[in-house]
Amino acid sequence: MGNLSFITIIIIAANVIVSLKGFNDFSFFEKYKFNIGGVKRGEQIRMISSGFLHVDTQHLLFNMLTLYFFANPVIVHLGEINFLIVYFGSLLVGNLLSLYFHKNEYHYSAVGASGAVTGILYSAILLNPSMSLYMFFIPIPIPAYIFGIGYLLYSIYGMKNSVGNIGHDAHFGGAVGGYVITLVLAPWLFSENIFMVVLLAIPIVILYVMRKTGKI
Repeated sequence: MGNLSFITIIIIAANVIVSLKGFNDFSFFEKYKFNIGGVKRGEQIRMISSGFLHVDTQHLLFNMLTLYFFANPVIVHLGEINFLIVYFGSLLVGNLLSLYFHKNEYHYSAVGASGAVTGILYSAILLNPSMSLYMFFIPIPIPAYIFGIGYLLYSIYGMKNSVGNIGHDAHFGGAVGGYVITLVLAPWLFSENIFMVVLLAIPIVILYVMRKTGKI
């Protein structure tokens, strides 16, 4: 983790400021949230602005804490400019996947930095596969790659069964964005850690096959 980068502070501050505005201004929230009908009307700004809005303080805190813990490994390996490319690229890919899966649901809406943050999480796992995660309910460290694969498999399950009021497709899309963009920016991972590259691709292949066969 190390010292918090200035660029990470800026991203967190932007999320806090925009989210607080949204908490207290319903029209602002409605104007900038991700909404299928709005995007199809040409309001593409929602594809980005929705990533800085959150439903409540708990939602905001969870995403910002995750970003706090995993931003630095990405910045250390890729630099601040590439960190921003991963962050915003993952946000866009997450919302694009949501748009694809819900294209006929004009009232479908979503908010949150989860897609961008999940992309940063997966980028960090690729760049530092030996790191471990600690869960509040599990007293031992979990290898980050196991968490990553499990999370994507759960997201597929959530998409198939509409589990909870959660944008599983945006989470999955964000992870895919972080995965692909990181490999483009750091192609040396193919030679230095090909096993992890292939392992983390398994859930992505599963989703593709399930979509092609009409199972999701």
